[in-house]
Amino acid sequence: MRIVATLGGNALLQRGQKPDAEVQEANVRVAVASLAPLAEQHELVLTHGNGPQVGVLALQSASDPRLTTPYPFDVLGAQTQGMIGYWLLQAMENELPGRQVAAIINQTLVAAADPAFADPTKFVGEMYTEAEAMRFASERGWVVKPDGTGWRRVVGSPRPHRVVETRLIRTLLNTGAVVVCAGGGGVPVIRDERGKLTGVEAVIDKDLTSSVLAEALDADVLLVLTDVPNVMRDYGTPTQQAIREATPGGLRALGFPAGSMGPKVEAVCRFVELTGGTGAIGRLEDAIAILRGEAGTLVTPSGHYDPVDASAFVAPRPPQVGAG
Repeated sequence: MRIVATLGGNALLQRGQKPDAEVQEANVRVAVASLAPLAEQHELVLTHGNGPQVGVLALQSASDPRLTTPYPFDVLGAQTQGMIGYWLLQAMENELPGRQVAAIINQTLVAAADPAFADPTKFVGEMYTEAEAMRFASERGWVVKPDGTGWRRVVGSPRPHRVVETRLIRTLLNTGAVVVCAGGGGVPVIRDERGKLTGVEAVIDKDLTSSVLAEALDADVLLVLTDVPNVMRDYGTPTQQAIREATPGGLRALGFPAGSMGPKVEAVCRFVELTGGTGAIGRLEDAIAILRGEAGTLVTPSGHYDPVDASAFVAPRPPQVGAG
């Protein structure tokens, strides 16, 4: 099978952890130990989040007195793709000696007229007082909005239309390589009036980009891997219940918040509706169990999932101590 698996931010940085490199590298090794068995038996594309990492780099850039202006978010996105891609690349090569692994920087095409640019809502970076936020808005041209007890910068989150390097990714898959790509949803770009690509200040939802990419690659399965075991009906109430199988229409009808589970549900539903394949949401450590039909929330056109034969997988290995 051809599988696109997208890793949530918890795969790199768990709640309460400091964003030190060694902490994230250790987390990546654990994540890859769960994913390597998939790559041994199937074609695998890995995508990933970059929220905490972009926040760190954005703060460093904004605080650097040598810079006339901080680096824009398209550049920061490219930087995080290189950093996280390197960690995933090295960990996967150590888990699968001799297997070719490619980590590439991707651009994701968005529409210049996307209404998200006119009404930015995606919070990025650090928390500020109102006075600080207003000063930064004046000095740096930021859009700022209140967020809880403070103020933060907001940028547009336009809808992804295509990963520009899709044909390259397909070529790499056809050679047997594991591909790491589309980190943080990809570097957001538009086409100008001359047809040339240019970066824009935006943040793209990684799950929606992964859905677009999986459809373009003719993938069989889209795995959205996070830190919750299932999508929950009536989440946070006494009647909450895990959803094991669903159709796209049935899942959409339940309604999920835009800031958390909503984009994940939209991503898998879109993929299933367009391809007839299987979408799934569940925990990273349950990746193999999800394909076996033993864990996660599985979304199919019929609402019934036919499990992948358990014999198709070897058991996950523990992460290699000291491996890069």
